[in-house]
Amino acid sequence: MNQTEILQRVFGYSQFRPGQEELIDGMLNGRDAFGIMPTGGGKSMCYQIPALLLPGITLVVSPLISLMRDQVMALKAAGAPAAYINSTLNRAQMQAVYRNLLAGQYKIVYIAPERLDYPGFSGVAERLQISMVAVDEAHCISQWGQDFRPSYLRIVNFIQQLPYRPVVSAFTATATTQVRQDVERILGLRDPVRVVTGFDRPNLYFEVLRPESKDRELLRLLSTRKGKSGIVYCATRKKVESVCQILQDHGYGAACYHAGLPDEERTQSQGDFLYDRKPIMVATNAFGMGIDKSNVSFVIHYNMPKSIEAYYQEAGRAGRDGTDADCILLYSGSDVYTARFLIDNASENEELDEAQREIIRRQDLERLDAMVGYCKTDTCLRGYLLEYFGQKHPDICGNCGNCTGNYETVEITREAQMILSCVKRIRDKLGYSVGMNMVGNVLRGRGDKRVTETGLEQLSTFGLLRNRPKSQVHAMIEHLQAEGYLLEDSQYHSLQLTALASQVLYQGKQVFMKVKFEPVSVLPGVTAQKLTAEESELLDELKELRGKLAKEAGIPAYVVFSNATLQDMAKKKPKTMSQFKKVSGVGEIKAAWYGTAFLKLIQRFRDAH
Repeated sequence: MNQTEILQRVFGYSQFRPGQEELIDGMLNGRDAFGIMPTGGGKSMCYQIPALLLPGITLVVSPLISLMRDQVMALKAAGAPAAYINSTLNRAQMQAVYRNLLAGQYKIVYIAPERLDYPGFSGVAERLQISMVAVDEAHCISQWGQDFRPSYLRIVNFIQQLPYRPVVSAFTATATTQVRQDVERILGLRDPVRVVTGFDRPNLYFEVLRPESKDRELLRLLSTRKGKSGIVYCATRKKVESVCQILQDHGYGAACYHAGLPDEERTQSQGDFLYDRKPIMVATNAFGMGIDKSNVSFVIHYNMPKSIEAYYQEAGRAGRDGTDADCILLYSGSDVYTARFLIDNASENEELDEAQREIIRRQDLERLDAMVGYCKTDTCLRGYLLEYFGQKHPDICGNCGNCTGNYETVEITREAQMILSCVKRIRDKLGYSVGMNMVGNVLRGRGDKRVTETGLEQLSTFGLLRNRPKSQVHAMIEHLQAEGYLLEDSQYHSLQLTALASQVLYQGKQVFMKVKFEPVSVLPGVTAQKLTAEESELLDELKELRGKLAKEAGIPAYVVFSNATLQDMAKKKPKTMSQFKKVSGVGEIKAAWYGTAFLKLIQRFRDAH
């Protein structure tokens, strides 16, 4: 078989996605390869197809235990021989994998980087024909990457110690120019085939909201997405547990996941989500790396992540099957303080010296600034993300909250004078500056304990904006920061006037701000139904059959067929096995296993209609 036949017969697709064929051809011809593709862009198939065609085995180095398990499960379901080697295997299981490796029973083996120099594996590796080493999440090898892992440096030593050098391929979804250069240099890629397909995911809708109450807004968003599968990301373990409890109290099937839970509980939660027993996962960033669940239709960030890279990777877990999905971030100023705290108090990596840790901390703070910029921008959100990764883009994408929202430029000169005057009067009274929350409380006339203890309720600016919601006052303060009238101290997060502030306070300079107006009847991110009523009815029956077959096989429903495949099936309504195989995502193995059942259902549906 050639690569096109593997694509069709094993994976069930009629054509390659952009960039895949070029990378695959290069690897099959003995060239190294470097693929940069967005999450859900088909990276794994770029090394899986050559692995099935090359002699011997392919080692896929990945830091993600969940990815290994999911990928191996999906490969086996498609009839491809695969296994993984990581810390979840006990000694007997590990020995069984080694025996099968030496017996030539696998074509693809996923392995954690820490396992490469284990005596047991290194002894086995010397006796194997390793045709390719594929490095997934390749950005982890760069100190400038958002998730640097010193264990990735072991890959280089492992390759150098092999009797002969295999093809080396590297793949990542999020990499700036500097990280790309690092990956090529450190891995020693030789004249690699380079493919950057772009970072854009046109099927994803992006939105940033600034709600007065995140809990109420989250419940509102979920009320329009009942029955759909999604992830809610929170910054801390405590917040994960409280948000999950709120959702459960309101009748939602929500699972909870963070690193502080016992292994059994995390495994149970992950299984509940993957098998659709609980459609909503509330989690920290400890969840999701490598999770190949294709029917995630929304990702909501309850808190702002610490970097654009992290956000885009987490948001990209929505819509992996190509169907429309929503990526919504609920932002508040307190998210910035939480993120800074997490950066400043990150657990120390013992493999790094103090100087390296300080470099990474400074880089993390720079990335945080870019993330805050995304939350505050009034330009195209998709464009902001693509700009960050160095990709050209149109000014308006037409599929993000800023492009589809109703904006109006309004004058806020009077409010700006009130805010700047308040900042100055607080400084004059106390002898030091305070942060945005305190300034906002004074302006809104909130006589909390700290305000009354410091006597700030006596200021003439107290309560000048008492009829404005907190989010609006904070938005105006942030706008004054962006325009250069206010400066926030990086250490204490206090607000200070700049030299430009006097132009507004004393010289009559006008201040304008773009304000977004949300019609109450419009729900962000809700896409139009693309199926006819009859096709939607058939789709529901196909999903029901998929769930039944998945339960019988003991696998997640999306492993049987993705939502996108079922939608294509509902539109095409195949009558014969030949037609069934032409449905996108139906390979020969799955056609043999499931084709008869689905064809019978479709025929019954035709007869009834």
